Amino acid sequence: MAILSAPENLPAATRHLGYELADLDPETGRVEAWFTAKPEFRNPNGSVQGGIVTAFLDEAMSLSVFIRTHLKAGVPTLEMKTSFLRPLMSDRCRCVGETLRLGRSVGFTQGSLYNSDGVLCATATATTAIRPFETAGDAADPGAPSPDRD
Repeated sequence: MAILSAPENLPAATRHLGYELADLDPETGRVEAWFTAKPEFRNPNGSVQGGIVTAFLDEAMSLSVFIRTHLKAGVPTLEMKTSFLRPLMSDRCRCVGETLRLGRSVGFTQGSLYNSDGVLCATATATTAIRPFETAGDAADPGAPSPDRD
C-alpha cells in the first residue's frame, strides 16, 4: 500500500510526526509504524510530551481502522484514552494499532507505543466514526444508504 507510505500522500500532520509505515495487514487491521520524536516535541526533562505520544498512537490506531475500510471511509476519532506507563525518552518509537471491531458507523481500536529499545511506554484505546467517502453515484442516488444507519 504505497499510498500509505509515500510522503506526498500523507497529511502534513502525519509527516510532521515523522511517520514511517513498517507493516500492515488489511484483513486484521494491524498496523505497525515508526515515529520520530523531534526536539520540539520534548518536555524540559527530555521526555516526549504526552499529547505527542497520544498523537503517535492516534495515527497508528486510525490507520488501522482506515485500512479495514479498504480506504473507503474517513475515520475521525470520537474519543480516546491514553495510559502513560513510562516516559518516552528515545528519538524514535514504534506504534502498533489494531482494530478490535469494525461496525457500519463506528470502529474500536487499541494501540501500544514502544521506545526504540522495545519497552512499552504507553497504551491507548479509541472509538472512531466510520464516514464512507461519497462517490459520484452516491450524490445522485437519494436512496443510497446513510453511513449513520446501523
